[in-house]
Amino acid sequence: MDLEKIIDRLFESARHQPVSERVPYAFEKRIMARLKVEKAVDPLTFWSRALWKAVAPCMAAACLVAGIASFSGPKAPPGNLSLSFENSVIYSGSFFSEVW
Repeated sequence: MDLEKIIDRLFESARHQPVSERVPYAFEKRIMARLKVEKAVDPLTFWSRALWKAVAPCMAAACLVAGIASFSGPKAPPGNLSLSFENSVIYSGSFFSEVW
């Protein structure tokens, strides 16, 4: 059958049905209760949930990297932090001078 003919038949039969003013019992209360249950979707809610779920893995990764960094690499002599700081500053300056 042709879909257009079926739709036309349905519309024609709907036109012949009498209009009813009757509303189902407690219809308004059911609709209002459903509106209270369904909350508006906030896009930031999804981001905040995802970020809170990512806190633990990120902290674990940060602790792992910090542990690896503290047990590897060149060791500075203990108690001589000024020399370590000075070497770090000089190295960073030389790095940027090579780039430019």
